[in-house]
Amino acid sequence: MKFVPALLALSCALAGATAAHAQPWPAKPVRLVVSFPPGGVHDSVTRLLAPSLSKALGQPLVVDNRPGAGGNIAADHVAKSAADGYTFLVASEALATTKDLHAGLSFDPQRDLAPVTKLADYPMVLVAHPSLAAASLQEMVALALARPGALRFGSAGVGTAGHLAGELLKGVAAIDMVHVAYKGGAPALQDLAAGRIEIMILSGALAAPQVRQGRLKALAVPGRQRAAALPEVPSAAEAGYPGFEALLFSSLHAPAGTPQPIIARMSAEVAAALREPETRRRIEELGAVPAATTPEEFSRYLGDTAARWGKLVRDLGIRAD
Repeated sequence: MKFVPALLALSCALAGATAAHAQPWPAKPVRLVVSFPPGGVHDSVTRLLAPSLSKALGQPLVVDNRPGAGGNIAADHVAKSAADGYTFLVASEALATTKDLHAGLSFDPQRDLAPVTKLADYPMVLVAHPSLAAASLQEMVALALARPGALRFGSAGVGTAGHLAGELLKGVAAIDMVHVAYKGGAPALQDLAAGRIEIMILSGALAAPQVRQGRLKALAVPGRQRAAALPEVPSAAEAGYPGFEALLFSSLHAPAGTPQPIIARMSAEVAAALREPETRRRIEELGAVPAATTPEEFSRYLGDTAARWGKLVRDLGIRAD
């Protein structure tokens, strides 16, 4: 019976290993990989949520900024990370179109990333230089119809949300405008304020100060609802163009294969954090609208968004720089 002590020792070792493997999640810090540099709205929303999430999860939340390539550097990193619940991606609406815009991606957003939840929405606004002889979307469309190709709309670059929204408007209103792509939103906004281009479609949070100071005028909010940052500006649906709908957003994703209970827990904790009055107030001050969803709701939304904008990208043959 000499084998009995050895058998007992082995049983104890296996039990200990099983217990260690099954320890509750999270048992160490959780990393949030942000697709954008520090200081931007996506980064700011993430950092506002991090303290509440850290308290709820009982572990530190580490914000890891990995900007570049339209968000693809961060997305690629997370897609190839361990699916153990310790690495998440904070992305933007760009993730829905990156597969159609970029050739030769080393990851597939739909296959390699699991949707967790939306974080916040950012309404966009169609703005114009004050000299433009149009005070509404209807008047701008009439002007574009009367002068095909005369209006120039700027964007932060080929394939960006502002570019795609402008192309959508062209199709919905059956107008001809010239796209002027810049290397970033700041130089585009500078040229718009200087009158070198006529219109842009950008975040309401960025547009509102310029509109209030009289440097730009707001014509419409692409979508069915008005923007809290500019409540006096009618929606595109109110103006008679319900198909002109574009929205910026932040969202949370995990590597594909991450256990579903972890995804569900993270989604629920984000929703709880967004319900906290102080957190909600500070996010709204950024011009954002807290927009938590269940993983299932967000998966459907992301699929619909990718299908809608992907078709536009493919139909027009748009490729990112």
